[in-house]
Amino acid sequence: MISIKHKGKKAWVNFNYTPDSEVTSVAIVSGWNDWEAENMKAKKDGSFYIRKYLPVNQQYEFRYLIDQENWENEPDASTINNSHGSQNSLLEL
Repeated sequence: MISIKHKGKKAWVNFNYTPDSEVTSVAIVSGWNDWEAENMKAKKDGSFYIRKYLPVNQQYEFRYLIDQENWENEPDASTINNSHGSQNSLLEL
C-alpha cells in the first residue's frame, strides 16, 4: 500500500508491503536511488515500510526485493514494462 502527502514541490510517500508468507527482509529498489536496494523496516505484524521524500510531477518505477532474491510489484500501483522482460510498479506524483 502506498500513501502520499503532498508538501509543495515534494511529497512524503509511505510504502507499506505485507508479504503473503513469512520473509526475512524486504528492500525497495527504484530509479530514485539508482536501482540500489534500500532495506525497509519490519513491523511486528510482519509487514515492512519505508518513507521517502520525493519531487512531484514525476514518475518513478520501483519494485520490492524479497529476501534478496524474489521480485514483487506493489499490488495497488499500475505497472510498466521494463527492459528485463517483466514489469515494474509505477508511482506517479
